Amino acid sequence: MGGISKVHRGLSSLSSASESSISRSWFSPLKYLKAATSKSDLPVENNPTKQEVENKRKYMSHEAIINFIRHAEDPQRALNAFNKVSEQRGFNHNNATYAAILHKLAHSKKFNAIDGILRQMKYETCKFHEGIFVNLMKLFSRASLHERVVEMFDAIQPMVREKPSLNAISTCLNLLIESKQIAKAQQFLVACKKNLDLEPNTCIYNILIKHHCRNEDLASAFKVLEEMRKLKISYPNLITYSTLIDGHCRLGKLKEAVDLFEDMVSKYQIIPDALTYNLLLNGFCQDGKVDRAKKIMEFMKSNGCSPNIYNYATLINGFCKEGRLSEAKEAFDEMKNSGLELDTVGYTALMNCSCKIGSVDDALELLKEMKEKSCQPDATTFNVILRGLCREGRYDEALRMLDRLPYQGVHLNKASYRVVLNILLKEGKLKRAAELLHLMLGRGFVPHFATSNELLIRMCNEGRADDAASAVFGLVEMGLKPEMETWTALLELICKERKLLSVFELLDNLAK
Repeated sequence: MGGISKVHRGLSSLSSASESSISRSWFSPLKYLKAATSKSDLPVENNPTKQEVENKRKYMSHEAIINFIRHAEDPQRALNAFNKVSEQRGFNHNNATYAAILHKLAHSKKFNAIDGILRQMKYETCKFHEGIFVNLMKLFSRASLHERVVEMFDAIQPMVREKPSLNAISTCLNLLIESKQIAKAQQFLVACKKNLDLEPNTCIYNILIKHHCRNEDLASAFKVLEEMRKLKISYPNLITYSTLIDGHCRLGKLKEAVDLFEDMVSKYQIIPDALTYNLLLNGFCQDGKVDRAKKIMEFMKSNGCSPNIYNYATLINGFCKEGRLSEAKEAFDEMKNSGLELDTVGYTALMNCSCKIGSVDDALELLKEMKEKSCQPDATTFNVILRGLCREGRYDEALRMLDRLPYQGVHLNKASYRVVLNILLKEGKLKRAAELLHLMLGRGFVPHFATSNELLIRMCNEGRADDAASAVFGLVEMGLKPEMETWTALLELICKERKLLSVFELLDNLAK
């Protein structure tokens, strides 16, 4: 921490002037290329302080500027420092400093500034590595800028002065397929074969198999598998078979999935791991065949593969789905006694089982045990509890929990409130539903559109004009527009009660 503090103190002067320019529109100081301008042509900071002048005389190392960029909260400040440090005599940016500033700008979605940096890199003489461009490919993909993914791949050869590695090719292909840019992915693969003499490796073939399995095209997936078997450099591995097994399980083809598993083990001597076993466990549990899943777990243990938290959680959920709580508890106790460090996933799975069969008190005991063992429950855990309380008609407890949890540092999500609101509405508990709606809106959460309209209509039908009007105003403030049927019912109800001022206010909102 001390080193980071020194870096911040040493660089604070390099960026202090930029703080006053935050309110201006974003621009990249790199519009003036280093190779095309002299230092006198660069933008000059206005009225530098005595301290800034003194600090400019201090030589900042590459490590110092990288640390500053990484920890700067304001990307403009980081960019200003990046440019100013290059004014030092004898200082030249290298691959690491460029990687740091590009990563910062990409995370902040400052794409114009990134373009400026990339233009400047063309004139640098330092050696660049393809990792910079692979990282940008991933960040552009997250920002849904899919055309720029291929653009960054194409920049590798001219900038790095080497052909892209198979890792870069497989990364680009996978990003395109994951984002469902199938046409672009096909064009990319054809271009790689033509321009780079690409011989696809196992990773690239696995990406293609994953794509076909997700499209439920198992025939095409097996064609890729056969092509792999013909090539020595891309022989099928555990990921290949796991992907195919998962594709069969998703389509309910469990016998074929087991046949693949047996071929993988006995014919090709590929050892399955806990993830591969979990695909089969989940497939049989989802198909209501938990006894078969239990046998797979026993086979797994007898063959030297120790089950993990997720294997047990899958089996526990399978027992819960069939209402077999005692066996779910046995699996849970076995998980605890096996020495595995229990986590939120395992606890939540058993709580869900308890709540489904009407034993919410058991779930609350598990919640207490979690806290005692410093295992933090998440929003999903509390959603399970809230749903269980409502199923048993314990609405007041559910509402109290929703009210107090945020004050205890628990981050609930919109589903937490919607779970309870939907059940209250279904059971006709309109007064409690109105109270919960008020709480939701006050915390910035809105109900589902259909739920909102149904709640308002039912309030009107029961003559709850004040509650309905208050709800409408709150929903409109949050940007949700009730249906015309809802407005009509509410206006008719208020007119019957001769509350004309409220009618005018509603008509005013309706006209907006």
